[in-house]
Amino acid sequence: MKVALLPGTYDPVTAGHVDVITRCSTIFDEVVVAVVDDSFRKSVLFRCADRVYFVEESARHLPNVRVVVMRGLVVKLAREVGASVLVKGLRAFADFEYEFQMAQLNRKLDPDLETMYLMASPEHVFLSSSGVKEIAKYGGCVSDLVPEVVERRFAEMYGVAEE
Repeated sequence: MKVALLPGTYDPVTAGHVDVITRCSTIFDEVVVAVVDDSFRKSVLFRCADRVYFVEESARHLPNVRVVVMRGLVVKLAREVGASVLVKGLRAFADFEYEFQMAQLNRKLDPDLETMYLMASPEHVFLSSSGVKEIAKYGGCVSDLVPEVVERRFAEMYGVAEE
């Protein structure tokens, strides 16, 4: 059974994330989405439990996807869930530079763990969680950028977005 691990902060999950998760679900027997609890790189807007809920709701239609919380090294979690592949979505070259470095570090820690990149679909190549958060905060419409569960939470936080 081929298990893929998709780690990320998912703060919040976007339509681009859901696209990558969906595409992975057709390639692998099981897809484990790992929501990072304590990121060294980024401060987060949403609590980990909220981010897990957002991903679970967004992937509810995919029977071979499950969501877990990640604390610590991704290679350790990969071993725990039986994943042989890490999958990362890439939007632009800037994503690749960071992800390439991480892949090499992960390979050093676990030479048997492969990293696979999925290019963002053209309609999502510009999409980032930080950009979505900024649009929502200042009253912009994010309905086609995030799953409905996230859109509703933004509406609760910031009011109804402009169409």
